[in-house]
Order: sequence, then C-alpha cells, then structure tokens
Amino acid sequence: MPTMPHEHRAMAESFGGDAERYDRARPRYPQALVEHVTGASPGRAFLDVGCGTGIAARQFLAAGCTVLGVEPDARMAEVARRLGVDVEVSTFEAWEPAGRRFDAVVSGQAWHWIDPVAGAAKAARVLRPGGVLALFWNVPRLPPAVAGALAEVYARVVPDAPFDLRAMADASAVDRYRERIFGAARDGLRETGRFAAPREWRQDWEYTCTREAWLEQLPTSGALTRLPPDRLAQVLDGAGAAVDALGGSFPLTYATVALTAVRTGAA
Repeated sequence: MPTMPHEHRAMAESFGGDAERYDRARPRYPQALVEHVTGASPGRAFLDVGCGTGIAARQFLAAGCTVLGVEPDARMAEVARRLGVDVEVSTFEAWEPAGRRFDAVVSGQAWHWIDPVAGAAKAARVLRPGGVLALFWNVPRLPPAVAGALAEVYARVVPDAPFDLRAMADASAVDRYRERIFGAARDGLRETGRFAAPREWRQDWEYTCTREAWLEQLPTSGALTRLPPDRLAQVLDGAGAAVDALGGSFPLTYATVALTAVRTGAA
C-alpha cells in the first residue's frame, strides 16, 4: 500500500533548504480562492497551517485578515516573518494554541504533510463554532512533452521519486490527486465528529511558463529538495532541454482546488 505524504517527515521539512527560491518560484493562489475562503469565514482571525514563506498568508493579510502562521521549518518561517507574517515554529500536531481561537484555519499546499486525523482534531480545537477549515492546493498539469521528458530524467536520476510524472499530463490527474489527498482529509474530518460535510471548490487557470521560470520552480519540489547539486543539475538539464524543444516556453495549467468544512457544535 502506498504511503501518505505526511509519513515522510524528512521531505516535509526539506523545503527551507532554499526558502528564498521557494518564495520566488511557487505560484500564488487565484484571487477567487482568497474571496471564496474569506467569504466562507465568519470573521477575519486566520490561522495558516504550514504557512511556509507566507505566500497564502500575505494574500489573506492583503484581504484584511489577521494571520498567525504555524510552520515547522525555521528557515521558511524566517522568510515569512521578514515579509510581514507573524509565525510560530512548530508542527501543527505539536503546536500549543494556548487558548487562542480562530475564525478560519487555512492550509495552502501543506495539509498532505500533516497527519489528517491529528490535524483535523487540532483544527476543531482552535476553531470557533461556525469557523471554517479551508485546505487548498495548486495542482499542475504539464504538456505531454514536458511530463514525458521529466519522467525519463527522474527515472534515471531520482528513481525513488514518489510521483508519476507522466500522469501529470493526463486530464484526469487532478481528479486522482483530489481522490487521494481530499480522501485522506475527509476521513480525518469525519473522525473528529466536529465538522459539517466538506465542500469542494475548483478554479482552472493557465500561464506561459518560460524555461527560466520552470528551472527556478523545479528545485522547490519535494522530490528534488534534498538532491546533491550534481544530480539536481542532471534533472534541470533534462527539463531545460524539453522546454527548449518547445521553443523556450510552454502553457502550464493549474487547477486550484479547495476543501472547506464548517466546525460544528458548541465551544
């Protein structure tokens, strides 16, 4: 049976190796996602779980929310603080809220690194009744030529990578992602008995990704963050050649998907 991402702690806490690159290269979230989450929340006191460098947190701050981040990697947290986000360094499972309550608990690109049962229980503990848990991800879909070339170089250089890169060119890739990641999150929420039935939201979007932007973003993926420089260079060479063959850029499609659930019951 395949393992779940939260069982790979070393990978989960490896992104801070180049936190500045992570913040530059990772895509932001559509404004519609920000509006969807703030519209579902009964107030503006937000807790951002696995906030990283504060990409989502800064978008919620700009929308008029107060945001506290929880982040296990001190290197990522330091960048977030420098960019204006208040962050406490801890895994969410071990974090102590000290009686604080929130209108929304949000997690962008991070909930799959958290134990879904313990995470849901902690979210229920810190949310006010009627508060919302909002989990969201940017899920990429690559052109077949890019996915195929990347899969070949991964098979050679990173044979144990836990990703089926060829599948990322398939139109059903997002559905498979949702089935696995959302399924685990739903199970965790159900086990607490403290959340209403979760609702799904999705927005598709696309931009033209240049060779430079692609090679900047690739090293921030979990399969590559711990690679030695020589092996990473091999991956980037193969990825760059694939983009060159397409004329130096390609359409990179994302589905931003979200799962939201309202915390029920008394305080």
